[in-house]
This record gives sequence, C-alpha cells and structure tokens, in this order.
Amino acid sequence: MNRLFFITVILFFYGLTLNAEDKFSFRFAYGQESDSDLGEILSFQDPTAHKYSFHVISLDAGYLLVKDTFDIPLDIYLKGGIAQFNSEDLSKYSELAGMKDLTDNDIYEFTFYIKLYYNFDFWDNRVRLGFGEGGSYVNDYLAPEVIEENSDDPDDPKYSKYLNYLDISLDFDLGRLFGYKPLFNTYLGYTLKHRSGIFGLINGVSGGSNYNTISIERNF
Repeated sequence: MNRLFFITVILFFYGLTLNAEDKFSFRFAYGQESDSDLGEILSFQDPTAHKYSFHVISLDAGYLLVKDTFDIPLDIYLKGGIAQFNSEDLSKYSELAGMKDLTDNDIYEFTFYIKLYYNFDFWDNRVRLGFGEGGSYVNDYLAPEVIEENSDDPDDPKYSKYLNYLDISLDFDLGRLFGYKPLFNTYLGYTLKHRSGIFGLINGVSGGSNYNTISIERNF
C-alpha cells in the first residue's frame, strides 16, 4: 500500500464524520487505463483495457458555487484533485525498449476544473450525471500517452505534461439506496478521467489518455 492510499482513506473517512452542509465534497477513485478513445467509451463501443497495465488512485475536493442553476437541478462545483498513476514493469516488453521519455515510475497529477452535476430521481434514489472541464498537469510524461504517440507518429511523437482535462461521472446516493440517513449525500459510481490535447490545440498533442474508475464521493 502506498502513502497516497492511506492519506486518501483518512481524508475520506474524516469527511464522513462532518456535519452535512452540502457545500464541500471529497471523492476517492481507483481504476485503470483504457485502450479505447473517448467516443468509444461514451458510446459503449467495445470498451477495452490497455494492452499494458496502468492504474490510478485519486482524491478530489470540491466547493459548491451554485445550487439549482437557472432553477433547474444543476449544481456547479469548483474542484481540484491529486492523483497517483502507476504502471507494471515495462522493461519486460521488447517492443518498448529504448522508447524515449517512457517510464514506469509513479507519476503524480494535479487537476483544477469546474464540474456541473445534473441531479434527477430514479427508483426513489438521487442520481447525478456530472461533467467537468479544466486542466491537468503531471510531473512526468504518462506512459500510455508516450506509447500512443510513438505508435501513431514514431518520427515526431508529441506529448505534454499539461493537457486539457475532462471529468465525466454517473453516480447514485448510497444513503437513499439503503435508507440509512448518515450515508445520505454519499455517492458511489463511475468516473472517467480524460486527458487530451484537443486534436492538437494544446502543445500540438493530438492524443491523450482515458482512465475508467470506480469512485465514492461524500458531500458535507
């Protein structure tokens, strides 16, 4: 177990003990990199895991800026997060030998973004569809992005530490599901972490990476 995991769990359960005011949020997520692109994932077209094993652990915190925007159930949050990306041992793959800027060391990401949540009721439960837009910075080049760019353009691969960031989620209220009031406003679901250069608009990068995660978030 790494230190970030312990810090994440401590902060999350600390959030569970606070009095609910619904102004702040903590989210813990864990998942793996997908070999599918953003469109394929969102349209459920043959979602696949990456050929190599890449995983992420993340913690995000948020502050509610506007509730029920324009009198519709649309909440706007200001959010930031830290994530740790890890990789299997890539030295055992001969096809990756000598690839420039490729590392299997742990890499850390910092994100800052605005996130919108559309809330609706389904089967007596509160469900949220979330969309976040912002920026992502990593302290070293992410291995799946390096591999993708070298595969697509081995003569002139382009990747960047800073890229555009999308945070797309679908979750439901655990407390309402089980009828347990202390868990109200605790949400379990799916979150997609997406980094990209927006077809070359950012630092000439046309690719990016997608991590499918299971997330649990507490509003308080």
